[in-house]
Amino acid sequence: MNIPQSSTDIISAISSAQGTAAIAIVRLSGKGAAKKLDNIFHGKKKIIDAKHKEIIFGKIMDDEQVLDEVVLNVYHAPKSYTGEDLIEIFCHGSLFIQQRILQLLFKEGVRLAEAGEFTMRAFLNGKMDLSQAEAVADIIHADTKKSHHLAMQQMRGGYSDIIKKLREELIQFHSMLELELDFAEEDVEFADRNNLRVLLEKIKKIIADLIASFALGNVLKNGVAVVIAGKPNVGKSSLLNTLLKEDKAIVSSIPGTTRDVIEDSIVLDGIRFRFSDTAGIRKSSDEIERMGIHRSKETMSKAQIIILMFDVFDSQEIKTILEETKKSYTDAYIIPVLNKIDLFYAEPDISELPSLVLLSVKNKIGIAEIMEQIVQYVKEKDIQSDCIVSNERHLQS
Repeated sequence: MNIPQSSTDIISAISSAQGTAAIAIVRLSGKGAAKKLDNIFHGKKKIIDAKHKEIIFGKIMDDEQVLDEVVLNVYHAPKSYTGEDLIEIFCHGSLFIQQRILQLLFKEGVRLAEAGEFTMRAFLNGKMDLSQAEAVADIIHADTKKSHHLAMQQMRGGYSDIIKKLREELIQFHSMLELELDFAEEDVEFADRNNLRVLLEKIKKIIADLIASFALGNVLKNGVAVVIAGKPNVGKSSLLNTLLKEDKAIVSSIPGTTRDVIEDSIVLDGIRFRFSDTAGIRKSSDEIERMGIHRSKETMSKAQIIILMFDVFDSQEIKTILEETKKSYTDAYIIPVLNKIDLFYAEPDISELPSLVLLSVKNKIGIAEIMEQIVQYVKEKDIQSDCIVSNERHLQS
């Protein structure tokens, strides 16, 4: 977003979703906004005479013709979203009407708002701090229950409140130390050193907790990365298609069909999961397949969850491969899965691998257990706190 030439300009923009609808909203903000709008509005009273939060019905006039009948919400500074005089025009949602209202306002000297400028003015006028302003964008783009809840925490000032409290305590202690300097010759101690150590330990713990919360906050905001990995032809693509309930990946009995990472996402229990179907991992002389395998391993290194698939024909290797995978991807939660159990006449012995999920993608056996495990993993990680860091800038600061 570019900073406008003047923050004292009266700005306007369409605030509702783009396109045709029953109702649209045109927003106007800035000192003198009511006077400008009065020049194209005809109602029972002037907008400049309206009380704070008063609703007015009237007509928008285009020269001497009625363009539309509208309802206005009038907010007086500083008790508005932007901290300025702000008016919301509720008009019919015709694209022509929306654009024509803007054109009429531009003729009156109103300027088109830049992207995010209403929120920027709210920040500049002290209606919200920077982290809350950033949370507005997160709320708008939140597409799951968890990401919305996280954005609302930030919007309500969860992160800001913690930082403010720490700052206040440090300033208080700093003032005590300065007071000691003023009475240095009298050898008086105003700042208890034990209290200082306790405060510093408290700050270190809070900062460590905030940093630790970013891993969870980031995945709740952007989605949990889940990689389906394993040897060729164990059913990875079939599992992806079953989880997504669509034919996203090509399924073939020919090993090595998937040569690139295929991605899509679903929402489970209010949490977005980003699934990746990877190329089968094996030794190969095919250059293109080797590139696909390299990408598979890169994708696995970034995953929070790895669904490690085997089939009944390589069940003897499960323990060895599982241990190697855990050593290679220490940060990931690994779910070992044995597919094609429908080919067994009897249920296999998994006493040495109690965490192994028995799966038949063909017969939809074990699918619910996999979904339950990935959801439970995130819920167990959930931090019961008023503040979870989800913004990269907050982490770096």
